Amino acid sequence: MSRTHIYLVEDDPALREMLSDYLLGQGLELTAVGSAEEMLSRIDSRRPDLILMDVGLPGMSGLDACRLLRRRGNPVAIILLTGNADSIDRVIGLEMGADDYVNKPFSSRELLARARAVLRRGKAPEAPATEAEKSIRIGEWHFVPASRSLHRAQQVRVLNTVEYALLAELTATPGLPVARERLLSVSHAGKETALLRAVDASIMRLRRILEADPASPRYIQTVRFHGYMFVPHSTEAFA
Repeated sequence: MSRTHIYLVEDDPALREMLSDYLLGQGLELTAVGSAEEMLSRIDSRRPDLILMDVGLPGMSGLDACRLLRRRGNPVAIILLTGNADSIDRVIGLEMGADDYVNKPFSSRELLARARAVLRRGKAPEAPATEAEKSIRIGEWHFVPASRSLHRAQQVRVLNTVEYALLAELTATPGLPVARERLLSVSHAGKETALLRAVDASIMRLRRILEADPASPRYIQTVRFHGYMFVPHSTEAFA
């Protein structure tokens, strides 16, 4: 069984060395680099399970690198590291597709715990071989939880960790409202009220993929003052 492989993107040599020694000591495989550009140049040849990336990198910032990876459709789990405790900056990072956001200073043990939590959320459920391709129809798409992917004709789109967690949670209880707080807990490690905006942003990204008209959604509907609800293909849209 292969070991979890992590990219550590940190321009501070002392912090990079300290975290590298700790993570390697925990039995993880690690690629440590000092810039987003170097990470992007290597990621296709040595793909990670998780990226730990500083926001304030020289050259391309961690936020810009995160946004670029998501635009390319890369679903790799990403935890951003920052010295800025401003909750608005944290929300921006999550809206760009990060899976978690850890403020400096932090302990190595805390970072490892957050990394493991993100990796657990992103792991697709194991399924018997006969059900490996079980899918849920959502308009023109079919959602296959076992492979964390959406299928349409010859097109396949692999969901990132947050998108997968939200869609899996919603489709698990079709026709029933799911609170935003519940969606936050399954898709993001943090539980601050301000981060509920990150759930809304992620839902909007899913609607842009799945809905013919994201402004008037048919399948992922808003439940006012509560959260969201998945309305199955075979059910008429609720008024």
